[in-house]
Amino acid sequence: MATVLQSDLQTVMTRIGQDARAAAGSLALAPAAQKNEALLAGAAIFRRAVDSILEANAKDMAAATQRGLTGAMLDRLALDANRVDAMARGLEAIADQPDPVGSEIARWQRPNGLDIARIRVPLGVIGIIYESRPNVTADAGALCLKAGNAAILRCGSESFHSSHAILDVLQTGLSEAGLPNAAIQLVPTIDRAAVGMMLTMADSIDVIVPRGGRSLIERVQQESRVPVLAHLDGLCHVYVDKAADHSKAREITFNAKMRRTGICGAAETLIVDRSIAASVLPGLVDDLIEAGCELRGDEDVQALDSRVMAATDTDWTTEYLDAILSIKLVDSLDAAIDHINMYGSHHTDSIITDDDVAAERFLAEVDSAIVMHNASTQFADGGEFGMGAEIGISTGRLHARGPVGAEQLTSFKYLVRGRGQIRPA
Repeated sequence: MATVLQSDLQTVMTRIGQDARAAAGSLALAPAAQKNEALLAGAAIFRRAVDSILEANAKDMAAATQRGLTGAMLDRLALDANRVDAMARGLEAIADQPDPVGSEIARWQRPNGLDIARIRVPLGVIGIIYESRPNVTADAGALCLKAGNAAILRCGSESFHSSHAILDVLQTGLSEAGLPNAAIQLVPTIDRAAVGMMLTMADSIDVIVPRGGRSLIERVQQESRVPVLAHLDGLCHVYVDKAADHSKAREITFNAKMRRTGICGAAETLIVDRSIAASVLPGLVDDLIEAGCELRGDEDVQALDSRVMAATDTDWTTEYLDAILSIKLVDSLDAAIDHINMYGSHHTDSIITDDDVAAERFLAEVDSAIVMHNASTQFADGGEFGMGAEIGISTGRLHARGPVGAEQLTSFKYLVRGRGQIRPA
């Protein structure tokens, strides 16, 4: 594994920042066709480089298995031919998106004849700090490129080899399109000191995007001198309302939890209206236990099924990222909304109901970036939203909220056109 000596790390990080700043200047002026050419070239190279990418991933998987990572974490790390092809398709989808750079958001004229337009511009240099999922390397690099930004990526130690193999693909695509390789760079070390350096590189980095567990997010928010676009943990809820269709409730809940347990859109808490618990919960519990999911519930849930373990207060605030689900009974829609707003991470929450009035209240009153009606929380994904891909799900309120795609990686500026106007005294 390539590493950088501590004594040389500051020099390396400074050079990476300088190169990224220079590349950002070129990208900001690059035509859409040139950026798309790099993305499409990368997609083609992904399909030719499957074997080398999987060979690199096998090294990461072997090391992760030896370290005793959980099955869910191994699933987040694992690549196969289908997942490599999904990265290629993601690049193609991003290329197919409208170019946000230079697009006109609004335009108006003042009584004095000044013509004012607000247009989208790149943010500049974006630092992305992420953990085990190697596909983030492809998604983040491609989205930053589409939005005219240079990217400095810092992957987790688990995905070091995989991420470097993916970077090789992206940089080859850049070269084929005549764009600088420094448009997408990967920090060449697993030394955590590099993270601390990125957080202080205010001259080189315009925005930091952390994507990972709560400890990473909290560290970045506490230490960063660079503005942060946070992707907090996905403590997602499914609420089965008293007017829920039982078949929908059973199918959606199972998918929301078990399709992939290690992604941020996986449901971690199931809330059920007490009035229908005796009729709807047994089928839900049977499905989940049969699939190997550990269930933890309050006393009322345990009274309905002895196979459910006792939940503690910690369970309501835990993102398991594993085949574990906490279950709670409530007396009303109000109680469900209150629980979600108190214990959730403001990521993604869903109501299952055929009562449109209840659904609209839930959609309006749940304070999360993504709120759903009769749909699995596993749809919380930029690709599923038609964005091609996303860097993460922003749970903050400023600049961007929800899936962060290419458009969300832009800012704006004002263009003012006059005919010689001067401001009166």
